[in-house]
Amino acid sequence: MKLPLQITLRDIPPSEALEGAIREKAEKLDQFYPHIMACRVTVGINGKHKHQGQEFAVAVDLSVPGREIVVNRDHHEDVYVALRDAFDHARRQLEEFARVHRGDVKTHEMPGRGQIARLFPEEGYGFISAPEAGDLYFSAENVAHPRFDQLEVGMAVSFLQEAGGEGLQAKRVTAV
Repeated sequence: MKLPLQITLRDIPPSEALEGAIREKAEKLDQFYPHIMACRVTVGINGKHKHQGQEFAVAVDLSVPGREIVVNRDHHEDVYVALRDAFDHARRQLEEFARVHRGDVKTHEMPGRGQIARLFPEEGYGFISAPEAGDLYFSAENVAHPRFDQLEVGMAVSFLQEAGGEGLQAKRVTAV
């Protein structure tokens, strides 16, 4: 972390054990993503006017390049459970931020286009002729729309290619 960890305890007496647990969890976040600029942790008591069942609330605020990651909805009767849950949520948000920051965002495959070349309705399969892929096998289970029995030879379709046991196959076949 570029700036020192800030720990705030509200309506709670100072505790070396609690502060040590917070420091340990913050260090783990810093090891996971070393570009954290600042980390602020606030621990307090929710509903301090109640006589029983007081809940501890933990808020974690991380500053990373271009974004603030804030977790502030974790409450529990045990302060260490609330702390664990808050840092788990912060780590998941930090993982998602790191994935997007690295450019590891899922891309969806563009469907191929072709036309039904041959159908074998009794056996429940057929072949699609696609300019870039040649002839691709598909089964009745891989037809999304319309139903397999409504397909006709020459019909234009879109599909996703997938490696099968005997070469490329068409999945999610849809009439265009």
